[in-house]
Amino acid sequence: MRLRPIDLAREHGLSTQAVRNYEADGILPPADRSPSGYRVYAPRHAAALRAFLALVPGHGHATAGAVLRAVHHDDPEAALRLLDESHAQLAADRATLDAVAAALEDLVPPAAAAARPGPVADGAGASPARPGAAPPTGGSAPAEATFIGPLAHGLGLRPATLRKWERAGLVVPGRDPGTGYRVYTAADVRDVRLAHQLRRGGHGLEHVARVLEQVRAAGGPEPLRATLGEWRARLTARGVAMLSGAAALHVYLTASDSAMP
Repeated sequence: MRLRPIDLAREHGLSTQAVRNYEADGILPPADRSPSGYRVYAPRHAAALRAFLALVPGHGHATAGAVLRAVHHDDPEAALRLLDESHAQLAADRATLDAVAAALEDLVPPAAAAARPGPVADGAGASPARPGAAPPTGGSAPAEATFIGPLAHGLGLRPATLRKWERAGLVVPGRDPGTGYRVYTAADVRDVRLAHQLRRGGHGLEHVARVLEQVRAAGGPEPLRATLGEWRARLTARGVAMLSGAAALHVYLTASDSAMP
C-alpha cells in the first residue's frame, strides 16, 4: 500500500510538514521516492508514527523520539533502556509523592513553623543538617550537613535551579560560617522536594511559593491534600499512557514485512 504524507498527517491532525520533519528527525524510517521524486510512505511508516505519538504522553517528546531513532538504528537495547529509565522515573516520582505525603502528616505546629529561620546572611551560623552528605573540603559546617551539590544531584536538578528557587524565595538555606556555602536543613530538604514535585506537576514559581508558605504555617496536611490527589491522578494517567505507548510500539516492532511493507 502506497501512502502520501497527507495520508499520515490526516490520521493525527498533523501538517504534512510535521510528517516530513519526523522523517528527517529519524522518528519515521526513510521514505521511498516515486519516479518524480515524491515521498512514498507505507503502512510501516504509519505504524511508526502511531507508536511515536502514543509514546509521547507517557515518556515525553524527546524520549519518544529517541526510542524510535534507536529502533531505526537497529538498537533495540537502547530503545528499551530509554523506556526503562522513564518507568524508573515514574516509580521514583511515586516514591517521592509518598514521601511528601508522609512529610505533610508530620508538619510542625504553627508556633514552631513561625520560628523557622528565614534568609540567613553570609557568615551566619548553620542550622542542623540532614544526615548523609559530607561538607565541601575546607567547610566548617557539621559533617552531616546537606549542601547544594549533593541535594541537586540527588533530585536530578542543577544547582542553578536551586539558586533560582532561592532568589524567588522558595527555599532559602542557611550558610556555613566558615565557607559561606549553602547549608540545607531537614526542613529545607523537605521544602525542596515539595517544590520539585510541584514544578514537575506544572505549577509556576508563585504558586509553589504560596504552597510552601502554607506548608510552613499550616501545622497539618490539609492545605495540600487536594494537590496530592491531583499529583497522584497525574501519575496514574502517565502510567496508563505508558501502557498505551508500549502497545503501539509492540505493534510496530512485531509487524512482519509481509503484513506491513
